[in-house]
Amino acid sequence: MLVLLTACSAVKLAYNNLPDLAYWWVDGFVDLNDGQSTQLRADLARLLDWHRANELPKIAELLQQIQRQAPADTTAQNVCRLFDEARSRFDVVGVQAESAAVALAMALSPAQIKHLEARYEKGNAKWRRDWLTGDRAERMEKRLNAAVERAEEFYGTLDDKQRAVLQVAIARSGFDPERSFAERLSRQQNLLRTLRTINGSNGAPRPSVAQAAVLVRATLARSVQSPDPDYRAYAQQAILDNCQTYAQLHNGTSTQQRARAVARLAGYERDARELARTP
Repeated sequence: MLVLLTACSAVKLAYNNLPDLAYWWVDGFVDLNDGQSTQLRADLARLLDWHRANELPKIAELLQQIQRQAPADTTAQNVCRLFDEARSRFDVVGVQAESAAVALAMALSPAQIKHLEARYEKGNAKWRRDWLTGDRAERMEKRLNAAVERAEEFYGTLDDKQRAVLQVAIARSGFDPERSFAERLSRQQNLLRTLRTINGSNGAPRPSVAQAAVLVRATLARSVQSPDPDYRAYAQQAILDNCQTYAQLHNGTSTQQRARAVARLAGYERDARELARTP
């Protein structure tokens, strides 16, 4: 959400063009043919209409709730609660998008699945360069700069003490790039296996639409929660650590910085309400 909400006008522009943006993103991974393109564009347009009518008002309410709390100190528990509420909005979208995902999965050819696999390999090579090679101090500096940039979108310029909160948190972080990369590869392979099962290229009979829906649903659930209990514990601890960090950062901000955050959130809320009313 923080990455998306870069400026009020940018939010409106991006939201209204989400079907096109999502289409080009998918096309880059699987190289859609004309029939698939037509179907996917129609499905994405319907999904946006549904989201505009059903989800944007709820997002606006959540933003309003955060605004009311922003002037006061907070706790890690409260930050995590807000995070869970925001994540639930994305989970609902996943459920709504299931039929379109099933239709696309059933239409993919073996060559398109190979294209997806090649794109994964390209992305994984970049991930390795960014997080598994080079100097550890440089990687930590990169994480710090990203965290500062996100925070300053709301609070304005951070002072040295506030930056130190983020710096200490990153230094103490349990982030394990090897473990994260292994999970990334596991999720990719799970999706590729699912698509090949639906496609029939693994030698088994092609499933029915209902059977394909079960496979897609399981794959989406797998992407949200790892079947590996150790990784689930690792991911949950990362969330808790981040909640603690951002609570500490917020509690160290000035009245002026909190006022800026409230104004920023109010702008996003206004955008959400306007977008909900304007097809």
